[in-house]
Amino acid sequence: MTQPVLTVEDLHISIGGKPVVDGVGFSVAAGEIVTLVGESGCGKSMTAFSVMGLLPRVATRKKGSVRLNGRELTRLDDAALKRLRGDEMAMIFQEPVASLNPLMPIGRQIAESLVVHRGLTTSQAQRQAIAMLEQVGIPEPALRFRQFPFELSGGMCQRAMIAMALITEPRLLIADEPTTALDVTIQAQILELMTRLRAETGTAILLITHDMGVVADIADRVSVMYAGQIVEEAPVDAIFDKQHHPYTRMLLSTIPRLDGVAKTFLPTIKGTVPDIGSWPSGCRFSTRCPLADDVCNQPPPLAAAGIDHRAACWHQTWIGTLA
Repeated sequence: MTQPVLTVEDLHISIGGKPVVDGVGFSVAAGEIVTLVGESGCGKSMTAFSVMGLLPRVATRKKGSVRLNGRELTRLDDAALKRLRGDEMAMIFQEPVASLNPLMPIGRQIAESLVVHRGLTTSQAQRQAIAMLEQVGIPEPALRFRQFPFELSGGMCQRAMIAMALITEPRLLIADEPTTALDVTIQAQILELMTRLRAETGTAILLITHDMGVVADIADRVSVMYAGQIVEEAPVDAIFDKQHHPYTRMLLSTIPRLDGVAKTFLPTIKGTVPDIGSWPSGCRFSTRCPLADDVCNQPPPLAAAGIDHRAACWHQTWIGTLA
């Protein structure tokens, strides 16, 4: 078996001494798309920031291993990580307007990686950047190349950020809600571009999303996060076919169905993800779970639930009783 492009093991991150990511581990192979799904506040983005070496100052990685092609990233200094970012690994951020430099034309920001990491001339990098802007669906790319972020819509800034991440064909691409601000036509175009990138270059993709439709469309494997932990992981077909954690089951049940009963309230998961520092001592979903009982006061292990399928639930055999 070939070595994964990205391997994360026993990752622990805290803010103010309170854990926000608690023992997370997963891997992404070359040419594979792995998705992290879950509600806001589960620790998905913080996990991604840790991989990139971009944790905010208030956050601390307590322990854990992050390896890119076998190279331990947690021991690298800022200069070494900076050489990797934009070259071997890249990230599409959730808030592109805040991530783009407001004082620099977007084309220059996209072309910069080609000059720094690929040694292209300014004119060569400009031509490739314009071509990439066209690939991500930006009209009049030569004109947009010269414009500043404030001259573009939020959707165009998102596509510019995607172009910036894809321009060097990185070995690892982390995409944090990459299609949030885009209409369905452009969303399909971006997903097709990411799928083609992994097929042609073997790029490993870690996709963070709330959209289970996107997961079903392009993911190979799924890791479901809740309150800083992975509670279920499996190949994408297995997750949609049979869930072994109530949180996964209830997440999927909230998706509106065309064949559902008309004029009814949309299903929801009662309650919210508990604040950091207020997590239950046992199963962290127990305060919202209809199956919870006394045994759930003990933390469940992430145990085998089938072929390449694991779940952290004491009542895996009861999941079928949920609506």
